[in-house]
Amino acid sequence: MTTIGEFAKDFVAPTTKNISELKEVEIGLPMEDREGTDRHGNTFKYKVIIVEGEDYRVPSSVIGNLKVILDKKPTLKKFSVARQGTTKDDTKYTVIPLE
Repeated sequence: MTTIGEFAKDFVAPTTKNISELKEVEIGLPMEDREGTDRHGNTFKYKVIIVEGEDYRVPSSVIGNLKVILDKKPTLKKFSVARQGTTKDDTKYTVIPLE
């Protein structure tokens, strides 16, 4: 049995990374739903892809941009995401088709 002190020493808080942190994204990766709570206690839902055991959040604006690209290039296999901004209010994403 583990003590609370031992558990605390090894504890790593769960985090969700952002899709823009990936060098490239394969179009065939499965997407999953997640639910979180903001600092005000409000529940929100978001989408993630899982790469090498890590959750990467997929903003809805990325999904919308990807839809436009796939309408023009349905054979797209990989893309990248560039992120500009640092806060929720000023962050913009650009989807870059790769192949």
